[in-house]
Amino acid sequence: MPKTYIALALLCLASTPASAMTVVDPVGDFLSSYDGPKNPDLDVTSFSVNFDTATNNFLLNAVFAGAITPANPGFYVVGVNTGTPTASFASLGLPGVTFNKVIVFQKDGTAAIGASSLASLGGSMTISGDHFDALVPLSALLPATGADPLHFRFNIWPRGGTPAELKQPISDFAPDNAVLASVPEASTWATMILGLGLVGAFLRARRVGAQFGQRTAHPA
Repeated sequence: MPKTYIALALLCLASTPASAMTVVDPVGDFLSSYDGPKNPDLDVTSFSVNFDTATNNFLLNAVFAGAITPANPGFYVVGVNTGTPTASFASLGLPGVTFNKVIVFQKDGTAAIGASSLASLGGSMTISGDHFDALVPLSALLPATGADPLHFRFNIWPRGGTPAELKQPISDFAPDNAVLASVPEASTWATMILGLGLVGAFLRARRVGAQFGQRTAHPA
């Protein structure tokens, strides 16, 4: 019984991220509709979103199959759903990718939301090897359209071609047909609570077993 408890507990807890929500994307899963250069830095392998409630900043991290190379064509778009999305990729068979704002990240380390640079809005982008990290102030994504900031939803899609040509073909999506929030959904929290409960049950069972063993070893 204790082994069953601990196995289930580890399974539940392993499936639950500790802080930021992260999606892992397969290597080499370029869209079938993509006919651009299949460079590794256009292939997303993971994408993370976290909301820092102390500073009201979103922290984004995107990892790719190879080093981000400015000499190679391409750039990155992050779609944000702040509650009432006005666009989706249903035309590509991906109705789960919904958004009403976009952040454009360039391989030279600059980024923009609409006509404003991310830096002018108090944000930043840092590129290191095969990944980039970005700080996006909540204020840069306001006004919201019905969602709490903790439940803003994000998706990243690299595009081939030059940065000035926003309609370049999309090479990949992460998540593939969904959007990623900065906090776990209710079902994920339930899984976490179940895991913690199982750990507690295991510890109680072990303690009771130890006490029983002591009583049988030293009868009154």
